[in-house]
Amino acid sequence: MGLRLLTRIAAARKMVLHVKLCSGKTMKTNVTLKLDAELLKHARVLAAEQGSSISRMLADKLEELVRERAGYDRARKRALARLRVGMDLGWTRPASRDELHER
Repeated sequence: MGLRLLTRIAAARKMVLHVKLCSGKTMKTNVTLKLDAELLKHARVLAAEQGSSISRMLADKLEELVRERAGYDRARKRALARLRVGMDLGWTRPASRDELHER
């Protein structure tokens, strides 16, 4: 094998280690991250204090971000649909300019 091919294989392994089918229909994919050593040290302490793992903490945060984004997208679609339909404010166009500015 050439050096180029080995480099590509190594890069692919860094990106995704493996995919396995877990219980149910959920596919879990392992990924590798490059983190600053000091950040990793603090993350390990934080995870230990929470009785969790770095992997679980990251997965939870990503799930939260995705849920928030999905909620925002749904709310945005509803708001845009309401704007397209409009609201009946009971306003009728005045017959003349004078009537418009009448107090």
